[in-house]
Amino acid sequence: MNISLARPLSLLPASLPAMQRLRIAVVCLLFVLPPGMAAPVAYAQAGIDFDNDIQPILTRFGCNSGPCHGKARGQGGFQLSLLGFDSQQDHDAITKEGRGRRVFPGAPEDSLLFTKPTGLVPHGGGRRFEPDGPEAATLLQWIREGLPRRAANAPSLVGISVSPAAITFAPAQTQQLTVTARYSDGTTRDVTRLTAFQSSEAPVAAVSESGLITAGSITGSAAIMARFLGQIAVCDCTIPRTQVIPADVYAALPRRNFIDGHVWDRLQRLNITPSQLCDDHTFLRRAFTDIIGRIPSASETTAFLDDPTPSPDKRAQLVDHLLRQPEFADHWANKWVDLLRPNPYRVGIKAVFNYDHWIRQSFHDRKPWDQFVRELITARGSTFRNGAVTLFRDRREPEEVTTLVSRLFVGVRLECAKCHHHPFEIWGQDDFYSFAAWFARIGRKGTGLSPPISGSEEFFFAGSSGSVKHPVTGAEMSPRPLFGDAPAPDSHPDPRESLAAWITSPQNHLFAQVMANRVWADLMGRGLVDPVDDFRATNPPSNAPLLTALGNHFRDSRYSLTELIRTITNSHVYQLSSLPNETNSADTSGYSRHYRHRHRAEVLLDSLSLITGIPQEFAAMPPDSNSKQIWTHRSDSLFLDTFGRPDPNQDPPCERTSESTVVQSLHLMNSEKIHGEVVSDKSAFKLLADSDKSPDQLAAELYRRIYSRNPSPEEIQLVRDLLSDPSASRRHVLEDLAWAMLNSAEFVIQD
Repeated sequence: MNISLARPLSLLPASLPAMQRLRIAVVCLLFVLPPGMAAPVAYAQAGIDFDNDIQPILTRFGCNSGPCHGKARGQGGFQLSLLGFDSQQDHDAITKEGRGRRVFPGAPEDSLLFTKPTGLVPHGGGRRFEPDGPEAATLLQWIREGLPRRAANAPSLVGISVSPAAITFAPAQTQQLTVTARYSDGTTRDVTRLTAFQSSEAPVAAVSESGLITAGSITGSAAIMARFLGQIAVCDCTIPRTQVIPADVYAALPRRNFIDGHVWDRLQRLNITPSQLCDDHTFLRRAFTDIIGRIPSASETTAFLDDPTPSPDKRAQLVDHLLRQPEFADHWANKWVDLLRPNPYRVGIKAVFNYDHWIRQSFHDRKPWDQFVRELITARGSTFRNGAVTLFRDRREPEEVTTLVSRLFVGVRLECAKCHHHPFEIWGQDDFYSFAAWFARIGRKGTGLSPPISGSEEFFFAGSSGSVKHPVTGAEMSPRPLFGDAPAPDSHPDPRESLAAWITSPQNHLFAQVMANRVWADLMGRGLVDPVDDFRATNPPSNAPLLTALGNHFRDSRYSLTELIRTITNSHVYQLSSLPNETNSADTSGYSRHYRHRHRAEVLLDSLSLITGIPQEFAAMPPDSNSKQIWTHRSDSLFLDTFGRPDPNQDPPCERTSESTVVQSLHLMNSEKIHGEVVSDKSAFKLLADSDKSPDQLAAELYRRIYSRNPSPEEIQLVRDLLSDPSASRRHVLEDLAWAMLNSAEFVIQD
């Protein structure tokens, strides 16, 4: 290939010095491409620029990271903005603070900015880069040039791209990534050396500091994040099984609705086959606990399992039946009071009671989700008459409302952007405080909070004034959505009306997807995006086409929670067995099988009451109330606390943990309350013992009551043998069996 400097030299301004024009022309030749391809315009800049050249070094080598000078108070008297989000502050800290002790233009090699990170003098952070490397040379040249804040004609960074953007690996295969920065003047620059990399699933695909990906031996997917000066790009990595499954295997799989096709497509790419369909009794128990929050009664189990004329739509009919039950609303409302309901000792008992009632009544009314969110965000009136306004009684500052609304309804965690640029996303302080400005004009009338009582009434309305200021610049921020367009704030008397219109707009894809993802996580054991409120480019969904389809379906059903749950539970994927096959035992995100998980605390307690026949009693609740109807977590229940209901002093949103613990096992084995209910004269086991049922009938009743299934022949024989012992008490045998069954994983874990 003939290489000529004539073409690049002819494109450069004649005003530039001759040697500088020559250096730029040589750099341009690095981007020579094969014939027929357009060559990118090489990055060209007169002199060293702080933003484009120095900040990347400080960020790449951790100088402005949280453990070092980027922490809240800096390190060793030297503070930089976290990950370089404020270049002006950093330039001032380096060049002006400490009487200029960190840089010496007259003797650049003696500057602390050079000698410390290169290890030439003692440095708490150790050697960050070599004294004779390109980073050190850039720092020295910048100091020699007089520490300029911006170089002449310096372009601004627009974005970055990573190549390749998607890779399918074989185990142990490697691939070097290349990161290209794009600038405002149309030029590009290879910034791989100055880019930070991170893998979302290191055991699946690990990445080195230099951007070299190494595939592991585990089948799955991973997202490799590349971060350069606050810009993010992601490489999607897939590591399929080496044994290829014939395409006709997937073509023959059942497709009850669109969900199945999207899951089978992903499993085909991974060479994984799904587990078998679960048994009827497993589906029965799964549907009851997922949809209405309790196990089926013995009679409900009998009716489903022993149906003399079973319909081919038997399972779909069960789902429809459960969706019509009042318990459906209480169960799903109970999930949302975790996320919305504050501490009554801070906000006031009556205010929280009204808030809880508003949430529950919304679910009982089957209120469309967009209507629920609009009414909550724009709530006005009295805490004694409109429970929804309690949100603003608790979250009294615009910044506090921002973090809750952005997480719950847009799926974006903006907390980090309150103080600095988000380390794993595109959001910065401008985004945070512009979003907070939507809540700046909330007016209040009343005595406010006076913990621990706060019993007074308070009114909320659209105020005529109020503003949010940027904490660094002091500028007054105008309301602005995170992306897209919202109605002008002045088009409504209350700016929150414009915000609510933007959030619930059909054009806001995140609104529908965030709720669809939450419901999917509740029903399937893991969200397509996990955690469920952390939507970002560096935390991609495990099945993006499925998430898009679920969001569209939810939107097209006019945001009907009932229809969304009906669609998911009727899919073949939802009804898969949890037993793995030889291909999917390592799958944790492809939904090739049902993922076992511990039941929610309220599900277990309400099921326990149904089994024993002894209702629970809760403070400040009517008789015969169940645990999912409790209006505050301050209602005493050692069982619910043990099995993970949120701490009433914790600030919402409160996500629950689903892990099983030793404390939970010990509680089931040793709780005097549970033991008392099992052996009570009013318990179901006493009534069974007094009945004239045969041992086989007792075994069937016991297993249907506790496990929602028929006993196996071996289990029936066990009950026969225990009851045939002349020295055994019929009642004691049944109570001991029940006690043992309640302490088993089959009762606690959803299969």
